[in-house]
Amino acid sequence: MAHILIIDDEEMICDSLSRIFQDMGHDVFYSLTLKEGIAAAKSKDFDVVFLDVRLPDGNGIEELPMVQATESKPEVIIITGYADPDSAELAIRSNAWDYIRKPASIDAVTLSLNRALQYRSEKKASRSAVTLKRIKREGIIGNSPGIINCLDIVAKAAVSNTNILITGETGTGKELFARAVHANSARSQENFVPVDCASLPKTLIENTLFGHAKGSFTGADKAEDGLIRTADRGTLFLDEIGELPMTTQKTFLRVLQERRFRPIGGVQEIKSDFRLVSASNRNLEEMAKSGRFRNDLLFRLRSVTIHLPPLRERLEDIKEIAVNYMMKLCESDCIGMKGFSSDFFDVMMSYNWPGNVRELYGVLEWVIVQAFNEPTIFPKHLPPRIRIQMARSSFENEKTQPEQLNGNEATENSFKNFPNWKDFRKKYIAEGEKRYLSDLMAETRGNIKQASDLSGLSPPRLYELLRKYKISTK
Repeated sequence: MAHILIIDDEEMICDSLSRIFQDMGHDVFYSLTLKEGIAAAKSKDFDVVFLDVRLPDGNGIEELPMVQATESKPEVIIITGYADPDSAELAIRSNAWDYIRKPASIDAVTLSLNRALQYRSEKKASRSAVTLKRIKREGIIGNSPGIINCLDIVAKAAVSNTNILITGETGTGKELFARAVHANSARSQENFVPVDCASLPKTLIENTLFGHAKGSFTGADKAEDGLIRTADRGTLFLDEIGELPMTTQKTFLRVLQERRFRPIGGVQEIKSDFRLVSASNRNLEEMAKSGRFRNDLLFRLRSVTIHLPPLRERLEDIKEIAVNYMMKLCESDCIGMKGFSSDFFDVMMSYNWPGNVRELYGVLEWVIVQAFNEPTIFPKHLPPRIRIQMARSSFENEKTQPEQLNGNEATENSFKNFPNWKDFRKKYIAEGEKRYLSDLMAETRGNIKQASDLSGLSPPRLYELLRKYKISTK
């Protein structure tokens, strides 16, 4: 018998699914709101959760990591009457088990449930010896659902020799995750060889990677090994691999397939048994479509993909990261550990962090200079650009608030026309969202990537809102 949770605002759907699952011999519980559903998932162990997308108090897909992070770590099946490709993509990227469109047949629902239960049963029986409690984090800090999911992939992938592609914005910690893969692998005692493809001059990339034979060019007095050979039996980490020139991509593809290469000017091929981890803050799939990156190389790189969430999507990690780094700074400067005022982290969590953890570290380095001889850190110690942005945001928020009605001028007639709170709130939120999105599209000239970065909304969520308010990207 499995324990099933249904989170859906349509009671008829909940009743129907409950009867089907109970007839199969399972224990079923349902909630009509997201808040109640998450509370239920936290208070009781469930094997599978059926989660609707559009709920009265939130978006199911956006809260999917929260459900997955509960103690029982249930498999989550999205079931929605408002299906679209973007939300389906987001659900799968968030590691949902399945994505089912309403109305769904009994066969479709039961088949998905049975497969999820079979997978869960087999996963428990063959649980990896590498667990998140024992995994070497290599400086990765945080326990938000997004980071735990990434560490789970690291734990599973590290034990194999599969190629790994790490994606994410600048400053999210891609090299830390690459080092964690290496540290938890059977190759951990061998070399970890990082290569920043973006910083290598185009004329030196192949020499750096493949090395050269003696006399292969003017000044080559002796043979030199390339970094690929240095990574033999270890891990080769190619950071910003999207910056590799097309000619080098072609050469490297063969090296990746054969694990053999020929140094510049060399005659004999050299073997190198390296494990490849690559990273990019660019959309390699879009680059491949536009002919700026080889499709065949991309297929090889992304056998396993780890997408790192930006800091703005894991705000709950900010305090732990900040305290940890502040301890290091204080120890380095030989001063006592600083305390933090209660409102310091309120400001930190209100900021958007476009530079992610790297920017956070830079801000804390500024803070330690400003508060060097003071025991407690206050928002006043933050860089002016952050304090100015927060101040401006507070004024902008005030401007969007509706004007208050003068109670003295209220008449018996006005009470009859006075809207209820729910309608009033819904109207002004909708107007504010529509105005914001229109301005956002005008500011970015319809560029979804820029709009997503500027607003902090994920592309699928942004598309959903644009469709809702019928706003064109053109």
